[in-house]
Amino acid sequence: MIFGLPLWAIAMGPDPASGQLRGHARAIFAIGDIATGVVAIGGFARGVVALGGGAIGLLAIGGGALGLIALGGGAIGGLALGGGALGLVAIGGGAAGYYALGSGAAGMHTISVTQQDPAAVDFFCKLVPFLKALFHK
Repeated sequence: MIFGLPLWAIAMGPDPASGQLRGHARAIFAIGDIATGVVAIGGFARGVVALGGGAIGLLAIGGGALGLIALGGGAIGGLALGGGALGLVAIGGGAAGYYALGSGAAGMHTISVTQQDPAAVDFFCKLVPFLKALFHK
């Protein structure tokens, strides 16, 4: 036990003894239908690092992701990367943020198919240096 949590737990499927319809794993390393832990992997995952169909964490990776750094089909976070991305810095097919890069982008400083804001170009080229070759000077 660390901080009152077991090191690892795996919980899949229903548990008639506890009345759970879906397994809920709670541990430092948690794997389950629902997983809560420092590292959580599951259909729905909550943790410092969360990977799942739905994921909430500092680093969240999933179909739907919410986190400081979020990567997913739909991503919301400080840094959001996804098909649809919403964040302070957003990169995706559809992106909305203070700095946004995407086919369709909305925000203060954007790069899209119709616009290349100079401040956004500078920012994203510092973030991802190999992008410099793609932008017009």
